[in-house]
Amino acid sequence: MADQPALQRVVSLPLLVLYGLGVTIGAGIYVLVGETAAQAGMFAPMSFVLAAIVMAFSAGTFAELSSRFPQSAGEAIYVDRAFGKNWLTLLTGGIVILSAIVAAATITLGGAGYVAALIDLPATVIIVTIVLLMGGIAAWGVKQSVIFAAVFTVLEIIGLLVIIAAGFYAQPDILTRLPEVIPDFGDSIALGAIFTTSIIAFFAFIGFNDLVNLVEETKNPARNMPLAILLTLVIASGLYFAVVSVAVLSLPLAELAEAKAPIGLLFESLTGASPVTITLIAVVATLNGIVIQIIMASRVLYGLGKQGRIPGFFAKINTKTKTPLQSTVLVTVIILALALFFPIGSLAETTTRLILFVFSLINLSLIILKIKATPTPDKIYTVRIWVPIGGFLTCLIMLIGPYFVS
Repeated sequence: MADQPALQRVVSLPLLVLYGLGVTIGAGIYVLVGETAAQAGMFAPMSFVLAAIVMAFSAGTFAELSSRFPQSAGEAIYVDRAFGKNWLTLLTGGIVILSAIVAAATITLGGAGYVAALIDLPATVIIVTIVLLMGGIAAWGVKQSVIFAAVFTVLEIIGLLVIIAAGFYAQPDILTRLPEVIPDFGDSIALGAIFTTSIIAFFAFIGFNDLVNLVEETKNPARNMPLAILLTLVIASGLYFAVVSVAVLSLPLAELAEAKAPIGLLFESLTGASPVTITLIAVVATLNGIVIQIIMASRVLYGLGKQGRIPGFFAKINTKTKTPLQSTVLVTVIILALALFFPIGSLAETTTRLILFVFSLINLSLIILKIKATPTPDKIYTVRIWVPIGGFLTCLIMLIGPYFVS
């Protein structure tokens, strides 16, 4: 491995934040608005609020751990340093890879719905084309891929801001109607719906954890990685709540729940204009999310191979692209298979449960490291022990709670 070319530190803080926003926004709003409205109705925005609160604890944990251990395959490394169990390290890395692959397949299906609204092609053709094209971009080079993701992310955010502005323009009283999305605390049915739907809404926040796997390609990672994680979560939370609130206050819930391209439907309803432009932006958003998940999963494979946990074949860096090409190809092929054969709802929920399990382990890892008083490098971002404790408990509650509610 000593003769292998290394990953290059080419990713700046702005690109890192846009990378994180790209996967969170692409995976969430443009794909899952209808799914959350179908389950929680008017209270769908509160499902995103609950998911954001859970994420906030874990974001703090990831921010510290990424500074302590700035290596690819971050989640697996964190668990290894805390528990020292090879099988648990491999299990964690495997689940992270699987969750990224399943997430990319979920986003692919959402993106295919938007593409089908523009082009009359069989779903299979659309799915195959999307996955292979995005896999090619991910293999091209990390700087090119992240710049591609950054440009697309800016377009995604502009699209969401247009939706929010159109909602306020079409309904000047929308601020005074916001209490309608907040249930009575005595309404156990509504609270139960919010809680169970937050499992799907949680999927929309998956993104900051992808950031840590770019740490070996990030400039000044001790400063930029924690800052990018926190900025990604704050910006995404504000956009999510605003857009979902506009959606449930503007459209009939049944219509929103059944829509294959919910953001396009919302844009058309609010503006009276053709949804083509916003649908194109939605396509961009979903394509962006796929690229980012492919990059993340391939970097975890690379990191595990570099650490000797799996065959070194997966850690080979292509001399021309400076990317782990074999890992990228494998990830792309598996995403394609899942997208062709599984429905979006089950994929999103499966991804969330996998990620919640990993997040529980990661928070527990930091608790153990702090209890052991493991030395930390100088001048890194740190949190108090109650942050990972809060992260562990909230993730555990979201993971097992729905079984008791249902």
